[in-house]
Amino acid sequence: MPDDTQATAVFDRLAAIFAPYRSTLIAKADEPGDLSLETPPSTAYPSGLFFGAVKIGKRYVSFHLMPVYVHPDLLDEMSPELRKRMQGKSCFNFTRADDGLFAELEALTAAGYTRLQDDGTIPVG
Repeated sequence: MPDDTQATAVFDRLAAIFAPYRSTLIAKADEPGDLSLETPPSTAYPSGLFFGAVKIGKRYVSFHLMPVYVHPDLLDEMSPELRKRMQGKSCFNFTRADDGLFAELEALTAAGYTRLQDDGTIPVG
C-alpha cells in the first residue's frame, strides 16, 4: 500500500458498497480501517452469519464477502480481472481504487444479499 491516504480512500470506497445494507446487518466492527458486518440471528444461524468486511492491511485493503462462499455459483459470471483480485474463496484485495471492479463488487454484494434473503438467512422487509 503506497500511503495511508490512498488506503483510506480505497477503504472508504469499498465500505460504501455495504451502505445499502447497514440498516439490516449488524456491525461487529465499525472504525476507521475496519468494518465487519453480520446478519441478524435467523433459524439457520441463531448467532448470525458473517456477511462481509473491509479492512486495511499492511499491503492492501481486503474486501470479504461471505455470500460467495455460501453460494459459490454467484461467482460464475465474475470477470477475469476481479478473479485476479481474489485470495481464498471470499476475499478480494486492492491497492488502489478501480471503478469497474468496484461496480462489479457492488453488483455481487447485492446478489449475495438477495440470495441470503431468499434462503432465509436475512429477514425480508
